[in-house]
Amino acid sequence: MVTDASPEVLIVGLGATGSLTLLELARRGVHVIGIDRGHPPHDLGSSHGRSRIIREAYFEDPLYVPLVQRAYAAWQTLERDAGTSLLRVTGGLCLGAPTSRLVTGALESAMRHRLPHEQFNADALRRAFPAHRVADDWIGILEPRAGILDPERCIATALRLATQAGATLHLGETVTGWTAHPDHVTVRTTRRTLRAAQLIVSAGGRAPELIPALVPALTVERQVQFWFAPRAEATAFAPERFPVFLSEIAPGTIWYGFPDVGDGVKVAWHHRAPGTSTHTTRAGDVRAPATAAEVSVMRAHLAAHLPWADGILRGTATCHYSNTPDEHFLIDLAPDTDRVWVASPCSGHGFKFASAIGEVLADLALGATPAFDFTPFRWR
Repeated sequence: MVTDASPEVLIVGLGATGSLTLLELARRGVHVIGIDRGHPPHDLGSSHGRSRIIREAYFEDPLYVPLVQRAYAAWQTLERDAGTSLLRVTGGLCLGAPTSRLVTGALESAMRHRLPHEQFNADALRRAFPAHRVADDWIGILEPRAGILDPERCIATALRLATQAGATLHLGETVTGWTAHPDHVTVRTTRRTLRAAQLIVSAGGRAPELIPALVPALTVERQVQFWFAPRAEATAFAPERFPVFLSEIAPGTIWYGFPDVGDGVKVAWHHRAPGTSTHTTRAGDVRAPATAAEVSVMRAHLAAHLPWADGILRGTATCHYSNTPDEHFLIDLAPDTDRVWVASPCSGHGFKFASAIGEVLADLALGATPAFDFTPFRWR
């Protein structure tokens, strides 16, 4: 048992948010312990699959732009400190009808924050990015700073530097419960009981199990990622010629993809595939492997929208989104305590922010005022 309650912080869940928060606290000289049921980076949550998009012209809401700009700087600091590459800039395309949420939202963020961007009509898109098949009325927004983060490498790097800075890891250890007291929090695991001044729960789909009040606020949604070998014009998918992309093919139906960096062209749906429902409320269900029907749906979509990529299936992976009703993040105190924080920066768009949110959560746990206003992300 840990007996000194102050200023120690316990973190439950060492995916993107937990690992970067652990690192930030350790850098500040805080005695911090991280707990994870697996051995991260692993495939038990939301932070795996070899690539995540980072983008600046944020269609979801312009309020995210300053936060992602801070995240860019923090990722670069992590790269420098670790002496390793984590982010690859490819540029990023948003594709769709001029009235689509994706395109209008990206343009709104770009204009409000004066972000570098370029607009293409359908003919210009076909000339510049011939792998895409676009409708005659579609447009594209290209932002030059978008690119790819390597999630497994990001997490492994953060945990390595955190332990070098003094953090302690308890891995392969499941948290079974916690109790808040007036002057500390106790956390029970399958191996021990720990005591700390503050607790941060960044456990993704398991968060509602640990904080039952979150059950109405978080639902778990299974996601499938696909890798295909190009069947034609393979050079068109090189990172120098094929930016990461998001495309709204119908109102509310968005898919996204990555260039071929040696493992095929990666594509996936953002939330649900057309005509399907993948919603589940049990975190364990998300690990079910991709089905033949799911592969067929994606193949049909590739044939219509990215036909040169419709080659041999190289692999699939499943992860999950932890969704809030409005798809904004959830960062707040748990009910009836000022010692337990819950952090679920997900709803399918959280990984890119982890380096900045780690700084914010460190501030919150230590009683400091963060540089960003997180009022929109309070669960109440």
